[in-house]
Amino acid sequence: MTRSNEFSASAKALIYGTLCLWGFICLYPFAIAIAGSFTAETQLRDSISVIPRQPSLDAYRLLFARPERILNAYRVTIFVTVVGTVLSVLINAMMAYAISRPSCRYRYVLGFYAYFTLLFSGGMVAWFIVMVNILGLRNNVWAMIVPYLSNAWFLLILRSYFRSVPNDFAESAKMDGAREMRIFLQIFLPLSIPAIATIGLFTAMRYWNDWWLGIMLIDDVSLQPLQLMLRSVMSRVQFLAGDMGRHASDLGITLPTRGLRFATTIVTIGPIIFLYPFLQKYFIKGLTIGGIKG
Repeated sequence: MTRSNEFSASAKALIYGTLCLWGFICLYPFAIAIAGSFTAETQLRDSISVIPRQPSLDAYRLLFARPERILNAYRVTIFVTVVGTVLSVLINAMMAYAISRPSCRYRYVLGFYAYFTLLFSGGMVAWFIVMVNILGLRNNVWAMIVPYLSNAWFLLILRSYFRSVPNDFAESAKMDGAREMRIFLQIFLPLSIPAIATIGLFTAMRYWNDWWLGIMLIDDVSLQPLQLMLRSVMSRVQFLAGDMGRHASDLGITLPTRGLRFATTIVTIGPIIFLYPFLQKYFIKGLTIGGIKG
């Protein structure tokens, strides 16, 4: 009995030590990024440490030289992320529910149509023509929402999850007079919270981190999302640093290009990372939904 307790204590110590080490490995890059954003450019050229040896706010002063642009980009990105995530999860869940139901006559055709899009695409030119000339998605906020509303991979995952829900629930609800929409909203969605939360998190990260749609479909500066605006700032600073690099030492001017990279990382990753604590209890369970067979 004593040996068993000693083994159990050793196993717990090993597990806790491994978890602490893994946590340190995961948190160390964030600590480096935070410290680098508050470090002078001259020090960053030599080394980076967790504790800034030459503290400086030059990167943030440059980044927030026009704070109204940052705030406006945040508003656009938050709107796109919230509205896009809600609509995308709802649309994918509704179609997944339809093709998972035995009563849907064309469920195999719709399922194959979704799967086909994972294998083939019409190309960038055809996509751009459809977005601009047919849908009219040019220089409006919906241009950054509509193209990502449907995701075939998420749809097929949700279909597998809905198939795992016993069909007796739906049949009992139908006997009580419930229609398909009520069955979907009050039975299938509550039972699929882990899948919905996981897919919602991935969808929110996609909307939050996206800058490609802004480049392709947005010309108005006031509609630029946060990622695209920061990318533009970073490109201009790098251009200026390269253009004036030969005369920078004579003028005594040092642009914080490296520090600006760390600062933009902190500014962009901060809000979205706070979603993890709220969705963590669903996240692990939701990652196993791909193994469900229906």
